[in-house]
Amino acid sequence: MLDIKLIRENPELVKQGLANKNAKNVVDEILSLDEERRSLIAKTEDLKAKKNQVSSQIPQLKKAGQDTSAIFAEMKRVGDEIALLDGQLNDIENKIDDILRRTPNLAHESVPIGKTTEQNVEARRWMPEGFSFETSFKVLDHIELGKKFKLLDFERGTKISGSGFPLYTGKGATLERALINFMLDSHLQNHGYTEVMPPVLVNRDSMKATGQIPNLEEDMYFIEKDGLYPIPTAEVPITNIHRDEILADKDLPIKYVGYSPCFRREAGSYGKDSKGFLRVHQFNKVEMVKFSKPENSYDELEMMVNDAEDILKALKVPYRILLLCTGDLSFSAAKCYDIETWSPAENKWLEASSCSNFEAFQARRANIRFRREDSKKPEFIHTLNGSGLATSRLMVSLLENNQTADGRIIVPEVLRKYTGFDVIE
Repeated sequence: MLDIKLIRENPELVKQGLANKNAKNVVDEILSLDEERRSLIAKTEDLKAKKNQVSSQIPQLKKAGQDTSAIFAEMKRVGDEIALLDGQLNDIENKIDDILRRTPNLAHESVPIGKTTEQNVEARRWMPEGFSFETSFKVLDHIELGKKFKLLDFERGTKISGSGFPLYTGKGATLERALINFMLDSHLQNHGYTEVMPPVLVNRDSMKATGQIPNLEEDMYFIEKDGLYPIPTAEVPITNIHRDEILADKDLPIKYVGYSPCFRREAGSYGKDSKGFLRVHQFNKVEMVKFSKPENSYDELEMMVNDAEDILKALKVPYRILLLCTGDLSFSAAKCYDIETWSPAENKWLEASSCSNFEAFQARRANIRFRREDSKKPEFIHTLNGSGLATSRLMVSLLENNQTADGRIIVPEVLRKYTGFDVIE
């Protein structure tokens, strides 16, 4: 959530920042409501001060034998007016809060300004030794490979749950589990994260804290009877671990990593890159979340991207890093890198990870603060998250890039101790 103080002091900067994000200009509306709010506060405080002053005089007047009935009647009128103003103030504060919760974060100054994905900037790419975009044989896509080796069964997954709910079978299920375990172990042993295993159902406050609600509510599944949401990403429960807490300076940065299944309705996305793993409603993901001091958060973002890259380098999967432009940034992000892996069958890059710095945007919504050792006043923390990685599109690239001319799939060396097999044939 944006700081209303920033909007008061730098309205033109905020207007431009919202325009850069293709967002509605709400600055004038917020400032108008804020002015009304402050006027109501001043009136209420004046009336309360008057009531307190007169009330303190009543015992003395009674002691002097004076009639205080008129004063009591006046104080009742003042009390009624205070109650009316308090109600109006509460309504205005709720309006401001609702607008702020629907207003996106502003982009960091280092983010390129642009309206669409075409204006994202490729930061770098990495290819394993011997890699070529051209192949000497017909490449099968992940669906064909899944059928051929009985790794994936999208038809039966559809029968069980509906489209977009994959069924892993045989060595496909083992390979998926191996990927998850390898990624978790790598982040724990090489990158210094602490593992958590969060709940996969969360309450509305948790979804509001990370910015999924209210703007993205239509993309979420909802269990109405219990008031719970299946998580769209482990970012939600892991970030909410420290909701309404004040963290100690000495403990920062805090780095968590956790695996979870993820659930997304993806409302309105049907027919768009929808075959197989390209767009699913349930998928597995290893998530990295950081809580950082503000002055260090952009260094932490770069390290988080490197942590995800290390996974892909170990798997020897070709990838590229995109720095997203302002118009392609998510609602909550101030800066984001997308990591895309190469699909030879689709002949294009597929998003497998996003690593974002939200600055204090989520922390303000979730009331997550920290206290410096030399200060009594707590400050809002900076939160970051990144996929480390999502397995669905990574599995596409993994299967397709490791198929051979003689019709086998070579298992990456780093996964073999988890799978127990070197090749799928």
